[in-house]
Amino acid sequence: MTLCYGADSLGRVPGPDNRVVSEQTNDPSFSSLWEELHWRGLIHVSTDEKALAHALAGEPITYYCGFDPTAPSLHLGNLVQLLLMRRLQLAGHKPLALVGGSTGLIGDPKPTAERVLNEPEVVSAWVGRLGDQISRFLDFGGSAAARLVNNLDWTKDLSAIDFLRDVGKYYRVGTMLKKDAVAARLNSDAGISYTEFSYQILQGMDFLKLYENYGCVLQTGGSDQWGNLTSGTDLIHKAVGVSVHALGTPLITNADGTKFGKSEGNAIWLDSDLTSPWAMYQFWLNTDDRDVIDRLKIFTFLNRADIEALASQVAQEPHRRSAQKRLAHEVTALVHGIDITQSVQEASEALFGKDSLESLNPDVFAQALAELPSGSVTPQTTVAEALVATGLCQSVSEARRAISQGGVSINNVAVTEETAEIGGARPPHPTAVLLKRGKKTLAALNYA
Repeated sequence: MTLCYGADSLGRVPGPDNRVVSEQTNDPSFSSLWEELHWRGLIHVSTDEKALAHALAGEPITYYCGFDPTAPSLHLGNLVQLLLMRRLQLAGHKPLALVGGSTGLIGDPKPTAERVLNEPEVVSAWVGRLGDQISRFLDFGGSAAARLVNNLDWTKDLSAIDFLRDVGKYYRVGTMLKKDAVAARLNSDAGISYTEFSYQILQGMDFLKLYENYGCVLQTGGSDQWGNLTSGTDLIHKAVGVSVHALGTPLITNADGTKFGKSEGNAIWLDSDLTSPWAMYQFWLNTDDRDVIDRLKIFTFLNRADIEALASQVAQEPHRRSAQKRLAHEVTALVHGIDITQSVQEASEALFGKDSLESLNPDVFAQALAELPSGSVTPQTTVAEALVATGLCQSVSEARRAISQGGVSINNVAVTEETAEIGGARPPHPTAVLLKRGKKTLAALNYA
């Protein structure tokens, strides 16, 4: 059977505030899956573009992507791979999501230094957490049902002798030394241990085992992992004489040269305990005009027509930030669900507007306050003192002028007296309030 790519209509799911959340479908305006992946900027390198494009347009194939539990959560870089996997699945192909219970005990080589090894119990717990996250992005039912696999299953009983005889014999040290990650470490002061040097062999073995057990013929990953991806294709070719595929997505960088996926030096995690839905929404909302259309292509299921319409709005009315609002809405809903996204969106509009805050979700309000400069107060603390304590004003006299000019509010209620006190707590939070100077200078006040 030949896949009828994009045959389903591109439906819409009603979303909050008269918005829509794009249904997860591939775009029927493209002639093939490969054409859409190229348009979305998801292909940086592949083993054989023509052969892979042909394979993806034919009978369903099985493919995989690996996620190492080197942290308790996946991040936005991993989300690129999860959404690529989902696009392939929507075209009828069958995903294997590998969580590296064994490779996570080692970690792939970082460019500059040896990784700190985590305890097996920690890695095992993280395997479960990552598996739960992955399960939210793939469909585990139907004809293209996804599977979760763990490479510890085929390595835990493997002896060192068997590993060297059955797998190691296919690897040439000269070739391994030329891999980018290994070469970078060899030229660094830290050097590279035999443990991390061997990582590419373990990842290559993963592909071989998945080929043998599930007929897997494609591995996807970031282009910075290209050496590890081709380790598997080379091993399968040498061990069983079969040509399989690898696809590397481009590394995403911001137009200003900064690293994508970082906020104030911290990764943007998919776990709400590590990066709150509020913080994620604000991250996308602050996307540069130069980057927002590329982000919409990669991180949303909006179709080409919708994205091109948003591109026109960016060019003609950039001050409206329509594309950024849609991006923040779509991705936050994808990761955290529509209901929490609606609460975050309402809170964002209220905090930076003049509406009452009383009806806001208390948890979301607390998330927003946690991201702001803060100060400790009592009900008797004056507003002027709080403005200075939080850095919104440099002196009490400046703070009083700001109040007299009508530019200061608490929970969006204007402060009119220069000597006014903070007063007691009020909805939506029992122990904190929002202090604002002007429209966009905010701070959190926590009651001592």
